[in-house]
Amino acid sequence: MTRKNKAETLAIAVVEDDPRVRSSLIEILSQDSGCRCVGDYASGEDAVVGLVKHSARIVIMDIHLPGMDGVECVRQLAPICPDTQFLMLTVAKDSDNLFNALAAGASGYLLKPVRAKELLDAVRDVDQGGAPMTSSIARRVVAAFYRKPAAPKGELLSEREQQVLKLLSDGLLYKQAASEMGVSVNTLCEYIRRIYRKLQVHSRQEAVDHYRKHR
Repeated sequence: MTRKNKAETLAIAVVEDDPRVRSSLIEILSQDSGCRCVGDYASGEDAVVGLVKHSARIVIMDIHLPGMDGVECVRQLAPICPDTQFLMLTVAKDSDNLFNALAAGASGYLLKPVRAKELLDAVRDVDQGGAPMTSSIARRVVAAFYRKPAAPKGELLSEREQQVLKLLSDGLLYKQAASEMGVSVNTLCEYIRRIYRKLQVHSRQEAVDHYRKHR
């Protein structure tokens, strides 16, 4: 198996005020041939300036930053960096921060300390349109949407969301599925995040397996 060249690697930036944690995250990324760190920032203010000039495909964002916090940083960056996915890191299981981050435009949410494999798996998942979350965090998301006994899972999906699942089950790549539906990849990823939430799954394969089982 050949190593990915630089053009094929995931361009990732790290926003973390603790220099030891920041160095650890960069080291994890540097040891994977599929990733490259294109920037690291100790504050949200620096990240907003730097990431506008030097875009990243994925940003690993600490929530508790001095000055501008990670949620506000994502809120400012998401509209001007539409192709960037934000993966949040935090030490707190704070529901307010969780939902504020997701509302601001974050695509994933992990608790510190994060293991190398967990981080790298999450980076790849979020790049493929997933919404990776530490299990205890995912349970909070599910609980927040639980208001009454759930209807059968397939009935919760909109027509467009069902179309997305069919295309994915047919083996289309995300760009191909987006083109087939006449939407951007970013819009397709939003559909996929909604599907994950509604079906209570955490990966493309789980969603496809559910579709094939219930169609």
